[in-house]
Amino acid sequence: MSKLEYLMRYTSVAVAAALTLLTIGTAVQGQRGDPAVDARSLALLAKGRALQAAGNFEAATDTLETAVTVDPRNREAFVVLAQVAQSRGLPGKAIRLYREALSLDPNDLVALRGQGEALVAKGAVSRAKDNLARIRTVCGKRACPEVAALSASIAKGPPVVTASATIPATAPKKD
Repeated sequence: MSKLEYLMRYTSVAVAAALTLLTIGTAVQGQRGDPAVDARSLALLAKGRALQAAGNFEAATDTLETAVTVDPRNREAFVVLAQVAQSRGLPGKAIRLYREALSLDPNDLVALRGQGEALVAKGAVSRAKDNLARIRTVCGKRACPEVAALSASIAKGPPVVTASATIPATAPKKD
């Protein structure tokens, strides 16, 4: 085989390989990572946290709902909104909000713990134990305060709700 034949045969293979690598490199560079959360949403999150800390839960809820409307990828806003719902005694709403946060990051330990505590408050202790198992899996061998916190909530159990009966006023009997 002459040098010319050798060069022609392997040059076409080399050109094809180079074009393939170029195409793959361009495709990888063209992919975008997860876009950052909108700055306006982050500013609303900060304001919502301040309102939560001040105990103004209604204004905090409004502000945080605006934050997730501005950017539905703001996982932290969903978590804080769920915490506010728990503070207001709305565990069902908190569970749904934690679910939204977990749909964005299934390994969010704060959301898993919060949802577990809200589940306990609703009486769904077995589902809370599922959250505890997920937290243990995510944490692996490292110590996680979320494990201890949710374990304590599960051990405490759901809140005791006493039934209150109102005795209707009776009209005096007429003979």
